[in-house]
Amino acid sequence: MTSRNFLALALTAIITFACGLQAQSPSQPLKYYVFNLGAPSGGNPEPVGINDVGWISGGANLSGNNVVNAELWVGAPLDLGTLGGPNSNISWPNHNDQGEVVGISEVSKADPYKEPWSCFAFFPSTTPTGDICVGFAWRDGVMKPLPPLPGGYDSYAAGLNNLGQIVGWAEDGVHDRTCNAPTQVLQFEAVIWGPKLDQMTQLPPYGGDPDSAATAINDSGEVAGISGLCSNAVGGASAEHALLWENGEAVNLGNIGGHAWNTPTAINNRGEIIGFANTSGDQNAPLAPSAFLWTKQSGRMEKLPSLDGDQTSAAYDINNQGQVVGVSNGGPMGERAFLYQNGNIRDLNSMVIGNSSLYLLLAQGINDSGEIVGTAVDGNGQQVGFLAVPAYGTSNDAQASSANPVSVPPSFRPHLTGFSRLVFESSEGK
Repeated sequence: MTSRNFLALALTAIITFACGLQAQSPSQPLKYYVFNLGAPSGGNPEPVGINDVGWISGGANLSGNNVVNAELWVGAPLDLGTLGGPNSNISWPNHNDQGEVVGISEVSKADPYKEPWSCFAFFPSTTPTGDICVGFAWRDGVMKPLPPLPGGYDSYAAGLNNLGQIVGWAEDGVHDRTCNAPTQVLQFEAVIWGPKLDQMTQLPPYGGDPDSAATAINDSGEVAGISGLCSNAVGGASAEHALLWENGEAVNLGNIGGHAWNTPTAINNRGEIIGFANTSGDQNAPLAPSAFLWTKQSGRMEKLPSLDGDQTSAAYDINNQGQVVGVSNGGPMGERAFLYQNGNIRDLNSMVIGNSSLYLLLAQGINDSGEIVGTAVDGNGQQVGFLAVPAYGTSNDAQASSANPVSVPPSFRPHLTGFSRLVFESSEGK
């Protein structure tokens, strides 16, 4: 039996086991079984999403950690390839149960302005390739490019819903004075592609903002995202305003004290929005984030509680039960995955059953069954993906599982991409 076939059988067994556990109880989980997803392409993986049928999506670095390819874990790891360039990735949680995922990919054509574009932060190399990068939709086993707006070259796909609507942002032909040229030259705007891939709708920025980006969409067509200045097309001043688009109208979600990095990352079907934002500072302030939650009931952005001793945090995903996952850091324990539910935040490592050899670094995706995926480090100091499956028991069981928490090896430094890398680096600098 080949190693790939063995892994396929192992992952199938995990999914079957998980389905059995899901049927035990509709109550909130008190503890988790954790499974090692390994490193399927030889380099460091970063799973970021899991849908309700168990598809795990993300990226997997190739050996050497200089190139990443979009990856699916569906019975066995599946490398989705690229659109002709060296890199592709799925960097935001995908919540489509119809056999579709979206992400970003370079093409084999040089960007005429040599822009790194938004994609560069989500690729592992420290040197931009100079290639055009576009959003993609993977449908029916085929990766298909998503076009920019007229006059633009680059696009970015972040999220999609079960209706086949895809959200992201795309360049147009406007030379924007608020761009930090030559890093970024052209203006970009929030867009919806679909349901047909040749359908494209532009969403308006907030107020007088010149640029915008959509990051998540729910099954009601409500869209979360940002607007602000062009800047470098990656966070910062581009995320001056966190937004909810309802019926095409932009609603300002407010902030938690800062005027940059106000970034929604996910929205559920109840219209609850989570993400991360600076707690202080102007448009030029460096990233020093806190996780936030916005609900229609409160009508305002609220900072999530911190784990003891931690200074920064970021929320990455929320399910339709209101469970939130993310990363907490900047304290004596270092970076650690968290689960927030019913007003309480917990270190996910303290909820693991048995003597797991994994330290759960980032929790980046959660589905409606409460299954969680993310990035971990194993006992050998290697970065791997993980799947955490909820189990249901007594509070005594949960307390017992937290008696011997796993600790991260002191020498370990994760090889992350995108906002995860920026959050980690911000805590390292404190």
